[in-house]
Amino acid sequence: MNEDLKISEMLDFSKQLWEKNKNSWSPMSPEYGKDFILYMIEEIGEVIAILKKKGCDSVMKDKEIRNHFTEEMCDVMMYFSDTLNRFGISPKEFSEIYTEKFNKNLKRNYTQEYKNIK
Repeated sequence: MNEDLKISEMLDFSKQLWEKNKNSWSPMSPEYGKDFILYMIEEIGEVIAILKKKGCDSVMKDKEIRNHFTEEMCDVMMYFSDTLNRFGISPKEFSEIYTEKFNKNLKRNYTQEYKNIK
């Protein structure tokens, strides 16, 4: 069991699953990327349904509900990884841009920005 997955491992898992199922799954190419974004959104809907039907407290306190919630979050991440792979985004590229965006967000004043929205 892996205690803390790395982005590279998640992308490798995605490729392994695709390799096993490539005869029946869509190609690992950008034209299909939007489909996997839509699948990811569908999984996010399942996450929301759990929160809506069971509530945050149940996710925090009920082991079975928490496992189901976490499994659906994993589905979101799996489709996210599939999308990154279809667009050929490497772990290095993703990590660099993620870190840049994080640092940019650290400097933002969200309260002020939202006040200025008209």
